[in-house]
Amino acid sequence: MNTNTERENKYLRAKQRVAEIKKFYTGIISYVIFISLLGALNYYINEWRYMWFLWAAFGWGIGLVFQAAKAFQWNPFMGKNWEERKLKEFMEEEEKQRWN
Repeated sequence: MNTNTERENKYLRAKQRVAEIKKFYTGIISYVIFISLLGALNYYINEWRYMWFLWAAFGWGIGLVFQAAKAFQWNPFMGKNWEERKLKEFMEEEEKQRWN
């Protein structure tokens, strides 16, 4: 019984992660298409005298970086390894206090 529940939880987590990655790739495609259109419009209007489309590209690009970090579970500061190390550290401290 416990094995089935554990297997279902793993499946649901995997399914959620695939959905996040799919959402990221859809965002990348939208970004490339839309920014290309804005670049073409910018060139048509003023022939690169002022490349205003780069502001949109930069802002949206920052959002994509955060979306990628979430989708690919990239967190250099407080990732899963950090959590495990801190848990172990606190458990060891508690053990030391118990013996003192």
